Formats: sequence, structure tokens, C-alpha cells
Amino acid sequence: MLHENRTTIKEFILVGFPTLHPDYYGLVAFIFCIVYFITVVGNSFLVVTFVLEPSLHKPMYIIMLSLALSDIGFATVALPKIISRYWFDDKFVSFNVCFLQMGLIHSFGTLNSYIMGIMALDRYMAICLPLRYPMLMKNHTMTILNGFAWILSMAPVSISSAYIYMLPYCGPNRIYQCYCDQHSIMTQACADYSYEIMISFTLAMLVLLIPLAFIVYTYVHIIITVSKISSSQSRWKTFSTCSTQICIISLYYLPRCTVYIFNMAGISMNQDTRITLILFYSLFPPLINPFIYCLRTKEIKLALARWFRMRNISKKFSIAAMPSMM
Repeated sequence: MLHENRTTIKEFILVGFPTLHPDYYGLVAFIFCIVYFITVVGNSFLVVTFVLEPSLHKPMYIIMLSLALSDIGFATVALPKIISRYWFDDKFVSFNVCFLQMGLIHSFGTLNSYIMGIMALDRYMAICLPLRYPMLMKNHTMTILNGFAWILSMAPVSISSAYIYMLPYCGPNRIYQCYCDQHSIMTQACADYSYEIMISFTLAMLVLLIPLAFIVYTYVHIIITVSKISSSQSRWKTFSTCSTQICIISLYYLPRCTVYIFNMAGISMNQDTRITLILFYSLFPPLINPFIYCLRTKEIKLALARWFRMRNISKKFSIAAMPSMM
């Protein structure tokens, strides 16, 4: 639906948490700063580990690399502005920059949904079709799948963003969110935006529910296959390789679907609660992903142990060589 463009506002005001007292702004900024630092450093560590360790050049770790890069991208797009908002009271964001941030944030969210679908496919092939796995899931195949996910993640966001951008905005210009997102921006339009809500909701459900349905399908087959393993020890070992992914998938999908359904159904939710829930499902998985994969993945732990062992040996040789050099 086309609208006559009567946009008069030049910038938006990021309100953030509406009931947060200014005395706590510094604390909130500090917390988000720590979250950003840990997220970027942790995921960068995964990227560097993958690049430097040849033993990790396998399909599953290509998925981890893609997820780590996506998490770094999302955190870098969202968190610096949140930190600036509460640390320097920098609550203004220009009209076009707000739409750019919105597009990137939703693109990374869509990308994560696709990556989790690829991750489920990899586990399904490895557990349910182990003999065909080496032939079908090669490094170049996984690279193509992840590259396609990165490209495809931009399509639905571009469509919905174009419709939202064409809405007239003539005030108010206060966004009750810590960053620019579709729902918060649409509520600022001075026109009927029910059609745009329908478009955005439909696309959001497609990028969420189609991968989720595929993930549920694959894990049902994985559980059935694992339950047929005679050895209880082997059965537990196989299932434990998927438990981490199931946890991350649940954290990603369940709260996100709840917020979208509440928005579409017109069910009111306390603004602070809504913002907290969105920030939780957006920021918590990227924060904990590096720790989960480093602690639960045997090959990464072996690579780290080998690095530390080589470092200690190198340090001992350096100390032993010092007297002869003096």
C-alpha cells in the first residue's frame, strides 16, 4: 500500500527503558559495555582459533565461524549506540541511520535463524546418515550454504524495510527501545500501518518458523536415531553433542516468537518488560556462544591445550637460553 510521503521528522529519540531512573544510566551503560566486550572478544577468539588451527577446518566449525561473525556483527550494530545512549545521554539518531540500523539488526537476526537451520542439517546428516555425511557435507558445500544464508538474510528485511520507509513520519519521534527496530519505528508513523505490520509479521514468521520447523523435524529424527543405539554410553555421548544446540535454539526462538505473536495479536506488554525480553534473546546467545562451544567442543579444547603446552615449552626454552646469552 502506497502512502503520500509526509515525513517531516529528521531524527528519532531513543527512549530506552522508559521507567529507568537517570541515576542508573551509568550502571546500565557499564553492563552493556561489558556485554559488548565479552561478545566481541569471545567470538573473535573463535574466529582466530578456526583460522589458525587446521584441525578445525571442518563443516561443523565453518558453521561456528559463520555464527561467530554474525554475532560480532549484531553486537557491533546494536550495542555501541545503547552504550552511548546511557553513558553520554546520546539519545538522538538520524532518520536514515535509524533505518540502516534497523535493517542490519533484522538481517543478522534472520541470518542466525538460517545458520541454526544449517547447524541442525549438519547434525542430522552426521547422526542419522553417518556413512553419507563425508560425501555430502564437505567444506566447500558448507561454505556455499553459509554464504547463501548471508545473502538470503538480506531479502526479507529489504522488502519489509522498503514498505516501512515509505510510511509518512510526522511525529512523535520517540522510539521506546534501545535501538531502532521495525515495531518501534512503525508505531511512529502518522498513517495506517496495518498493511506494513502484516507484511513484516508474515516475513518474520517465514524466516523464523520455516527454519524452526526444519530444526524440529531434524531433531525428532535425531532423537529417534539416538534412542536406537544399544550402548547407553554411546547414546548419551551422541545426544550430548546436540544438547548445546538445542539450548541455544530454544533461547533464540521461544522468546522471539512470543514477542512477534504479542505484537501481531495486539496484546499489550509492559514496555520495560518487552525491551528486556528483546535484549535478552538478542544479546544473551551471542554472549554465551563462545563459552559453550569452547567448553563443550572436544577439538577446540584440544587445540587450546596444545597451544598452551607449546607456549609453556617455548617459555621454558627462553628461560633456559637466557644464561648462555648473558
